[in-house]
Amino acid sequence: MSNEHALQHIVGRSAWTDQLRKQITQVAPYHYSVLITGPTGTGKELVARAVHASSPRSDHPFIPVNCATVPGGLFDSQLFGHLKGAFTGAQYAALGCFRAANEGTIFLDEIGELDLDLQAKLLRVLQDKCVTPVGSHESIPVNVRVLAATNRDLAKECEAGRFREDLFYRLNVVRMETVGLRQRPQDVLTLADHFLAKVTVESGLPLKRLSDNAQKLLATYDWPGNVRELQHLIERAVIFSHDDVLDCDAFPQLDSVARPTGEESFEPTTPRLFESDDDAWPSLDDVQREHIRKTLEETAFNRSAAARMLGIDRKVLARKMKKFGIDAPAGRTS
Repeated sequence: MSNEHALQHIVGRSAWTDQLRKQITQVAPYHYSVLITGPTGTGKELVARAVHASSPRSDHPFIPVNCATVPGGLFDSQLFGHLKGAFTGAQYAALGCFRAANEGTIFLDEIGELDLDLQAKLLRVLQDKCVTPVGSHESIPVNVRVLAATNRDLAKECEAGRFREDLFYRLNVVRMETVGLRQRPQDVLTLADHFLAKVTVESGLPLKRLSDNAQKLLATYDWPGNVRELQHLIERAVIFSHDDVLDCDAFPQLDSVARPTGEESFEPTTPRLFESDDDAWPSLDDVQREHIRKTLEETAFNRSAAARMLGIDRKVLARKMKKFGIDAPAGRTS
């Protein structure tokens, strides 16, 4: 696959996006592990896929694994495979993700969610470049490039004893970082046009465009949910609007943002998520808590719908609700 084709999904015109494309081109040809860090919804898997697609391994599998959703009891089987009859219900042998990715790339998403005992098992495989299927004593060599992603600061997780330092150094050979949409406002409208075209193709609906006021609204919104939030807003606007031109009314979720009148000058800025003094600037946990709470309210505390809007697994949402002390109203347990 040509490098130009591999990078076509890295959409944007900001200096940061241009630099990201250059980094992918520089990193892709080598076999070294890459750790991709950044906030939720900033396209870490997209970066991983671009690295794979630009690499000599592009003709071989890209296998994504969401570490946050792999049950501890099935971790060995899912990642390393098992033999037929290895445990109750194992009616067939399974390759496991590492062997399925042989000669290609495995992408370990949300690597920071792994428990310490599972981290130790993963480290052994990365060190030995071999896997041992459940029910077997024979090690099988694997040739896999490892890409991992997290929205956590793994260095701080190591200091807190929640992440193994040896695994961190094994993964952190090359570091790439994605940034929030508020840090690259020049990309907002380029991405919006991209998603408008994409949803048109996927839905078969006529192509729609943004009014001048809608462009101003999107460009001045804070985007706590980043690119994923923008994509979902565009998708809903296209589906539920009957007009060929999407105006501000197509984005009722942004009611808290001052609606443009068409008279003010249009310069993308980086507004605050909360009105506060500098000394009381919200932490990342504060931002996540507020965004999750608002999403749950938007979906009447339907966890499945909220998880889809947030682009995370339902179990991950449940853990975050517990972490942030967000309780569903009485009678709402879905």
